[in-house]
Amino acid sequence: MREHALIESAVSSNRIEGVTVEQARVRTIVLGKPHLRDRNEEEVRGYRNALKLIHEQGIKMPVSEETVFNLHKLTRGNIWDAGRYKEKDGDIIEKYPDGRECVRFKTVSAAKTNAFMAELINLWNSGLRERWIHPLILLAAFNFDFICIHPFRDGNGRVSRLLLLLQLYHFGYEVGRYISIERIIEQSKDRYYETLEQSSQGWHEGRHDPWPI
Repeated sequence: MREHALIESAVSSNRIEGVTVEQARVRTIVLGKPHLRDRNEEEVRGYRNALKLIHEQGIKMPVSEETVFNLHKLTRGNIWDAGRYKEKDGDIIEKYPDGRECVRFKTVSAAKTNAFMAELINLWNSGLRERWIHPLILLAAFNFDFICIHPFRDGNGRVSRLLLLLQLYHFGYEVGRYISIERIIEQSKDRYYETLEQSSQGWHEGRHDPWPI
């Protein structure tokens, strides 16, 4: 079950972002140590490495900027800006199978990203310490705000899903070790983007509705 979940998670989380590999190569890429043929294989392997790190050390890994950078660096491999916040503004883009793209959300500017991420992590830690709200709701709010900030040029969705897994570990939920949460998200991808679009309306002004009807 663990191997199957690892494979599904690494493949699904990347496939959501349009990163795919040959089916015949999947098991070898995720579980073996083959020579990697291209960037796609490198990113799938990198996600596997990030998953392995969380499964082995999740309880000890804090939700911090250092952790965020490390997870991004693992998933992005040797790309030039791995582990670094975006330097240019970029929006949340939905990509369709036919090649069309749609702007779902205007994200935080590159100039404000550092401040927003520092505040997000501070609010996370304060929320846990002061127990404003149930931890699972706090987790969902953190994940949503992370996506809205969109701190990296690329790889934001993958890092958000890894952080979700890490935070679940902190609360004692280890389901991600045996079941691929990423696969479940992929199966409801259309609903995911629809909800993101609805929930993010007015986010910059603090008037958004986390639970749209």
